[in-house]
Amino acid sequence: MNQDDQISENFWFLRRPLQFMADVAVLCAAFFIAYLPAVNIQLGEYYVETALRQLPFVILVQLSTLFLVGAYSIIWRYVSIEDIKVFLKAAAISGAILIIFRFLLMFTEFNWWQVPISVILIDTMMAFGGLLALRITRRFIYELDEKNRIHSGRKRGKQKPTLLVGAGRMGATLAKEMLGRKDAELEIRGFVDDDPRKRGGSVSGVKVLGTTHDLPRLVDELNIKQVVLAIDQAQGKEIRRIMDVCSAIPVKAQIVPSLNEIAHGRVSVSRIRDVQIEDLLGREPIELDDQNLHEFLTDKTVMVTGAGGSIGSELVRQITNYSPKQILLVERAEFFLFQIGRELTNTFTDARFVPLIADIGDEPRMREIFVQYRPEVIFHAAAHKHVPLMEINASEAIKNNVFATRKLGELAGEFGAADFVMISTDKAVNPTSIMGASKRIAEIVIQDLNHSFSTNYIAVRFGNVLGSAGSVVPIFREQIEKGEPITVTDREMTRYFMTIPEASQLVLQAGALGEGGEIFILDMGQPVKILDLAEDMIRLSGLTPYEDIDIQFTGIRKGEKLFEELEITGENLLKTRHPKIFIGKIATYSRPEVENILREFRSAVEAQSEARVRGVFNEFLPEATITQIEPAATNEEALSQNALTGSARK
Repeated sequence: MNQDDQISENFWFLRRPLQFMADVAVLCAAFFIAYLPAVNIQLGEYYVETALRQLPFVILVQLSTLFLVGAYSIIWRYVSIEDIKVFLKAAAISGAILIIFRFLLMFTEFNWWQVPISVILIDTMMAFGGLLALRITRRFIYELDEKNRIHSGRKRGKQKPTLLVGAGRMGATLAKEMLGRKDAELEIRGFVDDDPRKRGGSVSGVKVLGTTHDLPRLVDELNIKQVVLAIDQAQGKEIRRIMDVCSAIPVKAQIVPSLNEIAHGRVSVSRIRDVQIEDLLGREPIELDDQNLHEFLTDKTVMVTGAGGSIGSELVRQITNYSPKQILLVERAEFFLFQIGRELTNTFTDARFVPLIADIGDEPRMREIFVQYRPEVIFHAAAHKHVPLMEINASEAIKNNVFATRKLGELAGEFGAADFVMISTDKAVNPTSIMGASKRIAEIVIQDLNHSFSTNYIAVRFGNVLGSAGSVVPIFREQIEKGEPITVTDREMTRYFMTIPEASQLVLQAGALGEGGEIFILDMGQPVKILDLAEDMIRLSGLTPYEDIDIQFTGIRKGEKLFEELEITGENLLKTRHPKIFIGKIATYSRPEVENILREFRSAVEAQSEARVRGVFNEFLPEATITQIEPAATNEEALSQNALTGSARK
């Protein structure tokens, strides 16, 4: 900071001399006017002299109070309701100080500095009211000038007549941004909002014309070309209803990015986009216990395995919000590690992260990482996850999902990590697939480790996440883009879905709640029919199901279920402090049983016997139903695109 900047910082009135002089003038005028009713309107010579003596002291107290509460850091033209609180606080403090001084000086030789209480009260109201009036007037003039300048320079022909759905905070912010930009492509002609109290009112100068039921009439009367959904915390059902109305009119509908996207700095409110399947399936926003999460993560060294995957990378993004000491990004895929590393560098400039290429099954490499960095909290998201692929690679599923998890957990305990959180899956419930069964064994291993070390070991189960690598949504999207038929395994197949940010936030919260040994189960909401998902995605692409894009049914594949389970019946769950996180009442295994299971799996893997691996699952997991298959019959199925639509996530 140079000398001029230092002077400007210390002497704020030098930066805004006109504002300072205007404030002084208002404070002086208010003080003299306050004396009028106190002395029956006419100021005699005595009262003028008294007021002049008291004026410097009163002005000094009021200006000092304004400075102390930060009123001079507020930019005039952006004064808001929140800023009014600052002035109210300054008024209360300065009034209290003057009243205290009145009584302290009552019996001293400085009693002529005693400002009458009536004058103090009147002056405080008028002085600070006048200061606020100055700022509000300045903002009004600025916005009026800005609006005139925009309208004079705007090319009206390129703008689309638009209705905004939602006259709340999000809609008001969007309207203000659009009205304040020369290059805005939208001409905002009005709001619609289903709150009857808002009808006839205006937001940012734009009138609320009706409710969503009035959309067909308003689109016709106002020649509307586009509808933009700007609803605060909109749920999927509400978005779907409005989309159906727009489709019937028909009129193009888009949406403002979600609060989660905006909060992470990925987009701004004005970056309007097409409605996506994630919006239609969205649920109410998650409320997190931030204090609990700060205690869990702040100033900690946090390791995330599978940090380049869908869940792993989002965990990293969420963790950065809680100021960890450093984040260890463990990933064996170089390209995905490079991607998340570059994103963190560009977006989270204050976060300290260490990209580490490593395979969790490589014990010497993982030990080296533990020795050097001593992670305190570990989120284990690395896993083989694709259901059909694991059906013909059962030994690899055991190596990665079971043995590598066991070794990683042992290292965590050996090096004194405080918490170890493993990502599990709904496919571990009554498993019929190798992938699901291997994750169930991993849960058993985690619970066993909790008895051997002081580390808190927990597992978190949830279903599919939208948009994860190899999952149904990106595959359907690719098929639509190519004009190919969408392939669905069965008309009745359903799955639980969450968005990646929602799942990651709840995993963090579960980790913070865990005391060791729990298998947490996330509230996944209602299951979604894959057929409905496919039809919605076709419609969102502006096409018609079965006409523009066909849907073909390929039949259930090996290891798949029609309906996934989450142990969500009341008798199998215990509540936690968070309404969307439960603890499964799931039977544990003794140490000899766990050792026996691992010994049998190790023997089967070393013998390279896929059939024996499948047999061990059925032998030690009473709830499992793992069938023997012929690998040759499933190679093509496992590698085909539609074979990935039933996969979980990394």
